[in-house]
Amino acid sequence: MGSRFLVIVAVFTTIIITTVVEGSIVCNSNDLSGLKSFKAGIHTDTSGRSEKWVGSNCCRWEGISCDNVTGRVTEIRLPGFISTEVSVFQSQMEGKLSPSITLLTSLQVLDLGGLIGLAGTIPPLIGYRLQKLKKLYLYGNKLSGPVPGSIGKLSKLEQLHLHENRLSGTLPPSLGNLINLNALFLYSNQFTGMIPDSFTNLTNLVRLDLHSNNLNGHIPEKIGELQVLEELDFSSNLLSGKIPTSLVNLTTISVLYLDSNYLEGAIPFPSRYGQMRSLGFLRLQNNHLTGRIPANFGYLASLQRASLANNKLQGAIPASLGNLQDLTELYLNGNRLSGQIPKTIGQLSRLMLFSISHNLIQGELPSEMSSLQNLQTIDLSFNLLRLSSIPKWLAELPSLSRICLAGCGIKGEIPEFLRTTPSPIQELDLSVNHLIGSLPAWLGSLTQLYSLNLSRNSLASKIPETITNLQDLGVLDLHSNNLTGSVSQVFEIGQRFPDGSLTYIDLSDNSFSSGVELIGEGAQTGIQYLNLSHNFLEGRLPISIGRLKSLRSLDVSRNKLGSALPDALAYESLLETLKLQENRFMGKIPSEFLKLRKLKDLDLSDNLLEGQIPAGKPLSEFPVSSFSGNKGLCGKPLTPCKA
Repeated sequence: MGSRFLVIVAVFTTIIITTVVEGSIVCNSNDLSGLKSFKAGIHTDTSGRSEKWVGSNCCRWEGISCDNVTGRVTEIRLPGFISTEVSVFQSQMEGKLSPSITLLTSLQVLDLGGLIGLAGTIPPLIGYRLQKLKKLYLYGNKLSGPVPGSIGKLSKLEQLHLHENRLSGTLPPSLGNLINLNALFLYSNQFTGMIPDSFTNLTNLVRLDLHSNNLNGHIPEKIGELQVLEELDFSSNLLSGKIPTSLVNLTTISVLYLDSNYLEGAIPFPSRYGQMRSLGFLRLQNNHLTGRIPANFGYLASLQRASLANNKLQGAIPASLGNLQDLTELYLNGNRLSGQIPKTIGQLSRLMLFSISHNLIQGELPSEMSSLQNLQTIDLSFNLLRLSSIPKWLAELPSLSRICLAGCGIKGEIPEFLRTTPSPIQELDLSVNHLIGSLPAWLGSLTQLYSLNLSRNSLASKIPETITNLQDLGVLDLHSNNLTGSVSQVFEIGQRFPDGSLTYIDLSDNSFSSGVELIGEGAQTGIQYLNLSHNFLEGRLPISIGRLKSLRSLDVSRNKLGSALPDALAYESLLETLKLQENRFMGKIPSEFLKLRKLKDLDLSDNLLEGQIPAGKPLSEFPVSSFSGNKGLCGKPLTPCKA
């Protein structure tokens, strides 16, 4: 017995001696080979970490950890995001993931997440060789191909993050064997097929995210057996069928995402109070859900954010919603809901956002809503409310900053009490109503206003000079009114801050007659969308329009603009839409227009242009209709020019 013990001690001592040299652990030969093959597959590493991998003592290499006893590599941590004392930056690894990484058979953590240039495939043998793996982070790369079926043999795996890649194929049913898994992230890939029923075996899952793929079929019927699930996201897929009944039995789920699919059928919910008492976030938007919102919806007592938007839900908004004392956001927009807003909505003391736009809601707004002291955003647009006027109590809510009442039947002038709201208005949408009168000068006092939409009304006045005070204005939409005079004030917004926030301007379908000569002179250079069509503008397009470097869409059609087309339009390198039809432009089309490489929509028809159309892309790719009505034009795509 004693001699056998001495032999064992001798062997163990030999192992220690052969794995320790000068106090350092020597890298196992298989591990060293695997790491060198991995490094050989990378031709660019902006972090510089792999460049320091020299010699044979891999346990001292940056990002590598080893077991102090066996000397085997247990962790590879080379995440793309690197934190320093002063900043966080994302590094890149250009190259391919070597399958030899599976030679490191003692690996417990493999973290290559966020290396945005790392390509290749997940090694097919990963499940056979890396059976000690607990954490696998291969997200945010350029990996392609399928998830190998062998991955189901990683029985110790707790974290699997493969999101934001280019992975494809069907999800292997063997994933259901990973019973120790608590987080499974496969979102933002190109997976197809059905969600395997075997996923319901993953009873330790806390977070499951499959959104933004091409998955189809039904949600697994027994999904409710995932009793510790806190986050579930199946959004942005092609799922169909009903929400399985078992789902309502989840008792510890805190986040549920099922949006952007093609689910059908009514929403089943528990019939007794508290069956989903921990549910905090519920998102079912952008589906084809039908039926009514369950009457006991308000029994989801812990609900903080709820979205049933963009479905086909019908019937009344249940009064039980008033029980949701923790609710901060409620999205019911884009359905076929009818009836009135229940008075119990006024009990939602923590509600900050309420959206029921694009429904069939009728009647008056309940005065109880004046109790919503924390409400910041309200969107009642495009219902059958027929408000006639804006309730004064609405403008007295202390936190309200975004008011959207488009298409609500509002009549009369813009009420002056909007001038003195307790919380500065940041967004005001009163479009598609029956407003009359003028644009009030006090609009210029709403100095924190970012978005103003008064389009499709019957407003008749000039644009007040005070509008130039709106230095934070980003969106201005006044189209389809009876506005007159000059548009110059609009282009004077932000002259003191030329790099300001103004990006969207639509003044089309009015009766403006001047001011176009100021385009680009003092306008903010961040303007991306500019529509002045269907007015009575005269003169010429100024050369200064070339200063609008961010411009993507320009529409000045159906005016009385003339003179030559300015070469400066070619400076708009981001321009995608250019509509100049039905004006009086003359002369030749500048050859510089060939520089508009991103142009997708062009209309120069019905002007006085002449000469040969500059040959080449993108002009040669547009149809005849883009140039018709100019008697002097010739060349492709029109008839050839005469010699």
